[in-house]
Amino acid sequence: MFKRLAATAVVLALSAAPAFAHLNPEEHGSFMAGVSHPLFGLDHILAMVAVGLWAALLAQSEDRRALWLVPSAFVGTMCLGFLAALLGLPLPFVEPVILASVVVIGLLAAVALNVPTGMAMALVGFFAFFHGHAHGGELGRATALSYGMGFAISTALLHIVGIAIGLGLGRVVGRGTGRTATRIAGGATALAGIWLVLAG
Repeated sequence: MFKRLAATAVVLALSAAPAFAHLNPEEHGSFMAGVSHPLFGLDHILAMVAVGLWAALLAQSEDRRALWLVPSAFVGTMCLGFLAALLGLPLPFVEPVILASVVVIGLLAAVALNVPTGMAMALVGFFAFFHGHAHGGELGRATALSYGMGFAISTALLHIVGIAIGLGLGRVVGRGTGRTATRIAGGATALAGIWLVLAG
């Protein structure tokens, strides 16, 4: 059942036309437009779930605080990137860096790289700034505060999905096998990121 739902979600994400990918704030409200924004971009989904996967791996071997500090660093720095876009501050290579974030964070999970929590926060924060800037660049007619709250909550939920996968696999199949499966999921994320780069 879960595999079918996951496959359906991926197919829907891949088939979403860019022009209609996000909810219209005039029809659905700025908050819901913000919530929808990360959910209709496969690059955003993959990167944010990968952050959760890596945080789960770090929490199992390095520092339990990584479970919430690493995702929090992503959400917080993403909001700073959003603010920078609202202020009209230019940022080069936004889309390439977002695509790179999928590959890099996926690889970090795939190799289960153990680094101090502060370094992990800085790594994901770097990429998060670009994700936030992209959200700000596509604000349109939405109200900034409501829109920002929407995509921040949506992003946090995607992190939680990654964490749930990382921790849940360990409980279902055993910690060692679950850790391996989580790393494989990270590798699959990186491969999907490479596919997005080549497809673009």
